[in-house]
Amino acid sequence: MSKDVIEVRGAEEHNLKDIDVEIPREELTVVTGLSGSGKSSLAFETVYAEGQRRYIESLSAYARNFLGQMDKPQVENVEGLSPAISIDQKNAANNPRSTVGTVTELHDYLRLLYARIGVPHCPECGREVGEQSAQNMVSRILELPEGTRAKLAAPIVRDQKGAFEDRFDDLVSEGYARVEVDGEEYDLTMNRPDLDENYDHTIDVIVDRVKVAPEARSRITDSVETALDESGGILKVILPDPPEDAELGGATARSTGDLAGTGESPDHSDRERLVVEFSEDLACTHCGIDISEIETRSFSFNSPHGACPECEGIGETKEVDPELVVTDPSKPLKDVFEPWSYNRTYYSRQIDNVAEHFGVSVETPFEELDESVRRQFLWGTDRQVHFQWTTKNGTREKTERFEGVINNLERRHVETDSDRAREHIEEYMATTTCPECEGTRLKSESRAVLVDGVSITEVNRMSIGDALEHFENLESSLDERDTKIAEEILKEIRARLGFMCEVGLDYLTLDREASTLSGGESQRIRLATQIGSGLVGVLYVLDEPSIGLHQRDNVRLLNTLEELRDLGNTLLVVEHDETTWHRADNIIDMGPGPGKRGGEVVVNGDVDEVIDTDESITGEYISGERTIGVPDTRREGDGAVTIKGARQHNLKDLDVDIPLGTFTAITGVSGSGKSTLMHDILYKGLVRRMNDTDVNPGEHDEIEGLDQIETVRLIDQSPIGRTPRSNPATYTNVFDHIRELFAETKLSKQRGYEKGRFSFNVKGGRCEACGGQGNVKIDMNFLSDVYVPCEECGGDRYNDETLDVTYKGATIADVLGMSVDEAHDFFESHSGIRRRLKLLKDVGLGYMRLGQPSTTLSGGEAQRIKLAEELGKKDSGETLYLLDEPTTGLHPEDERKLIDVLHRLADDGNTVVVIEHELDLVKNADHIVDLGPEGGENGGEVVTTGTPEGVARDGDSYTGEYLRDLLPDVDKQGPRADHDVAKPAADDD
Repeated sequence: MSKDVIEVRGAEEHNLKDIDVEIPREELTVVTGLSGSGKSSLAFETVYAEGQRRYIESLSAYARNFLGQMDKPQVENVEGLSPAISIDQKNAANNPRSTVGTVTELHDYLRLLYARIGVPHCPECGREVGEQSAQNMVSRILELPEGTRAKLAAPIVRDQKGAFEDRFDDLVSEGYARVEVDGEEYDLTMNRPDLDENYDHTIDVIVDRVKVAPEARSRITDSVETALDESGGILKVILPDPPEDAELGGATARSTGDLAGTGESPDHSDRERLVVEFSEDLACTHCGIDISEIETRSFSFNSPHGACPECEGIGETKEVDPELVVTDPSKPLKDVFEPWSYNRTYYSRQIDNVAEHFGVSVETPFEELDESVRRQFLWGTDRQVHFQWTTKNGTREKTERFEGVINNLERRHVETDSDRAREHIEEYMATTTCPECEGTRLKSESRAVLVDGVSITEVNRMSIGDALEHFENLESSLDERDTKIAEEILKEIRARLGFMCEVGLDYLTLDREASTLSGGESQRIRLATQIGSGLVGVLYVLDEPSIGLHQRDNVRLLNTLEELRDLGNTLLVVEHDETTWHRADNIIDMGPGPGKRGGEVVVNGDVDEVIDTDESITGEYISGERTIGVPDTRREGDGAVTIKGARQHNLKDLDVDIPLGTFTAITGVSGSGKSTLMHDILYKGLVRRMNDTDVNPGEHDEIEGLDQIETVRLIDQSPIGRTPRSNPATYTNVFDHIRELFAETKLSKQRGYEKGRFSFNVKGGRCEACGGQGNVKIDMNFLSDVYVPCEECGGDRYNDETLDVTYKGATIADVLGMSVDEAHDFFESHSGIRRRLKLLKDVGLGYMRLGQPSTTLSGGEAQRIKLAEELGKKDSGETLYLLDEPTTGLHPEDERKLIDVLHRLADDGNTVVVIEHELDLVKNADHIVDLGPEGGENGGEVVTTGTPEGVARDGDSYTGEYLRDLLPDVDKQGPRADHDVAKPAADDD
């Protein structure tokens, strides 16, 4: 075996047919093929799984007991295997406390930076604060020009009411003669101040009056220590007549700004003198606020030392939403409050008495009441209300203010011990930005620590691109000490930000919740982390890294992959993107078909070898022999749904029309606002208005045209089920019809078997030894758990009596093991079952087994199952379908089938809206809404709208630039012809 390849022998995982494959080391190898052809089975379930298994086996038995084990894949041998790292599309985290900054560890470096060189400021007044030793204070005073006169004072009263006569007596008895009261000096032995006890006063004891000189150091030191003792740690230095060049901690005489020195705050009420305060503690001497010691945990919103106490570091709080409490203002007063049932005595009594107080009828529609009355019903009355009611013991009454429906709900939410009651109230609560920290998650003291005048929360709100620019210029503004401390920290921060920009994530903000990232974004974050690690000799296995990337950004991603390869690593990438095919060193084309017709290596070579292989469908698409066509005509909308004033996240007050009865594509570079527009505004806005749910849409003014839509359906890539018991047959309800068919057989009727007998989820017909699972888990302690077929049923899930029943010679277990294609032919005489299976075939899932567990399906497969299920419903032709990147995981041949299905939906009078980057699908749309022009803060605008041809002619559209090459009637030379091209130039040789 050559040392230059990873050699796989006898791979039989899933549908792989005992294949042998050689993967070149230190090259970029793309694994492609039709959906279900065995790509992931080879790359992830065989090569990566074997690499991980061998690594874990190299550890001690004790360590393996904690780490768990990976099953040995069905492969004879894998030689030349490197340590393997998988970078897939699983979301980085679902924890609301996880952000882009935390999952990339950037926030850890930011916390260290701010803890080490951050300058604390008062969260109230913004003055710089700090702690100083007595010795340091003396040194600062001696920095003044020699001969400067200074008064060293101890502030003993600050902004307090009183005459303080006893206090003055105590000072005299202690030997102090002079004080400053409200900025004016008095001699207590001659003219005591006569203070008005109803006003606030400030009193400073003059401990000493000195002339600054080196020989006065001892005297100044004694006086400073005395002042600190008298005041509890605060020294006030008063320069009655400072020279022009006088400086104290970086502040010059008559300066009007905050002092630059730590812990000092100037008082410029009298511009002819300079007053500076020093503190032994970290505190604002002006506001009297003590500040905790600055540590790295002070900037962690996952620690009580740094988290905002109001929202506990989440950045959001729950409040009762008036729009959820009153969903239909046209209802009568007695029925308008959704959480309060008028049938309950307490609530009816409250409403009746308050209505009588205002002189209104409970039958009056709520919207017809005066604004003041409506407000007081919701938030409580301004005056007391006389309550009177009848009980079995007679009439009772009391007079008190009515607390209001909303206040009542919020109080009970806090006070109740009942989980059920709390959950009921939360149905009427909306998540809002925390008013205390304004969504920044940190407490006020942490937000007030600045580095070069910028807080850590301001950095977190920057996009990655802006943050990189900020930190590249930071060192020039730091002093020598801070530069030395921050040097290594800044190096790490800049490197990590740079890697994130390289993979096209410069538009993400550091405070973006990790749970809101797409699978592609999460994958690219992990990819950037791996680039930063600098490892060599590693096998990286990636799953469609181009997902979610515009063609412009895809070029940057491929440059990054090549950089990782050039370090000396091997890349094995499952991918369908044509640009990636051209940039790959080697292509493994799986097939020739999906499912049982796949699992073979059609060709293993460079792009030219793939093109020259007659059996390769991939080669036909690369060469242009096969293409996805352009429609002859474009549909024209019959009316429109209009979004007005969309301004959520980075959307800039957009007005967008979605033509009804058409196929619309929302396009734009990564981070331009596509998902925000479709998910947060359009979908949630429509659901909120049409179904009266507690969904909270993003900020916008209104959505017009609802009367022309019957329902809205979001077909996303979330799993169709959370357990292996869910499968395509159960999700599409085809299994109900199959079970009915088995229940109608002669033997079933003889034995009295009903439809439920053939369910593996309930007792009766299933195998009880395995609970209908078909296999049993054997705990192997420190070895990997082993799943073996159930001894009782042999993996068939059912007991022997149920398996006695057959239809056309096949048991119910046999049917679940069939592919969709096989089942479609098997049930040729049953139109209901055949029609549903035909829908699964139409969306490219003919290879899938009917009983395949939902947990093994990809996001794209789950989305297409949902699409097939929607196609099977009775359709009025007035449905709005929303899809987010439906081409995920699709080979161009499968993509063609999907496009046909979407056209079918639009032909039936429905409206189809998709977010998509794949140009073959975009060119098939009737209408395009192109957002941008860039991502993040530089996006959120409508660049252009119109047909694909119209967008292609727009010189400002990145999407149009790449569409030009695919549309026959558009000039190929455009204003953006000088931009990066997707394919590298051919070598001269």
